[in-house]
Amino acid sequence: MSERFDNIPEVALAWHREGTGAVLATVVETWGSAPRPVGSQLAVSGAGEIQGSVSGGCVEGAVIVEAQEALETGTSRLLTFGVSDDEAYAVGLACGGTIRVLVEPVGQEVPEDLLAEVVARRAARAPVGYVVDLDDWARRLIGVETAPARFRADRSGVEEDQRTFIAVHNPPLRMVIVGAVHIAQALVPMARLAGYDLVIIDPRGAFAQDHRFPGEDIREDFPDEVLPEFGLDARTAVVTLSHDPKIDDPAIEAALSSDCFYLGCLGSTRTHAKRIDRLSGRGIPEAQLARIHAPVGLDIGSKSPAEIAISVMAQITQTLRTG
Repeated sequence: MSERFDNIPEVALAWHREGTGAVLATVVETWGSAPRPVGSQLAVSGAGEIQGSVSGGCVEGAVIVEAQEALETGTSRLLTFGVSDDEAYAVGLACGGTIRVLVEPVGQEVPEDLLAEVVARRAARAPVGYVVDLDDWARRLIGVETAPARFRADRSGVEEDQRTFIAVHNPPLRMVIVGAVHIAQALVPMARLAGYDLVIIDPRGAFAQDHRFPGEDIREDFPDEVLPEFGLDARTAVVTLSHDPKIDDPAIEAALSSDCFYLGCLGSTRTHAKRIDRLSGRGIPEAQLARIHAPVGLDIGSKSPAEIAISVMAQITQTLRTG
């Protein structure tokens, strides 16, 4: 699971409901080489328990003290910390920076029902933005349509007005790999490192073997039997690698009728032309077919399965981040 989709809101809500008390600390701005990105969160309980991080350890102690004080007063506060070069080096950075941290007591200035709605939407894989006015502490939730660029880039931050902070809560990225072939064996660990949850689909028992993909979710079935229940959404990439139309085409059709952000298909230019003819014959519009990345991956001269997997992962990242 992606680090961006940790369980800090869920933990804070649970501590609050247990009666322990909870505070959410969130990085709202950074300058220089800050240890943690904007949107990173730390939950602090009234009993002094912590989960998450806002600085990799540099300023957590001070944030915890401020959090305990915020619980007592029931008021939010915005803190600014400078991380020295020595402190930054201790957590593996080349140089220091400055961070601003928003500290909010749950159930007091952060309404329980608002945080519960954030938790519910995350559980439902529904993107949600948590918005705080840093001047008057007003809070509300927004959807993707309000700040599409932020959601697509997973970019929490302060708006140009310098008072509106948006914390983006996106569901974890997912990847569907159709065809448990050699390229898939190289692609899976790369996708895992990039934060994707994975499902591998291949009806061929000789390929869909646990020992070839240790610990992964492997479905020995055809894509049209798996994908309706799985659900393809705007945080999902689909890669077809089986090179068999009976296996790949159902996945391609499902992807083209969904909001998945990426669809890449293995095969030469000639193979792809035949693929387009088949799909066009089934009534799929040209505009939809244009969404297919084929031959799959960036053109970097890849030869080996591992190199092809690198090119695929690069193209998926490019599509996700640049649209």
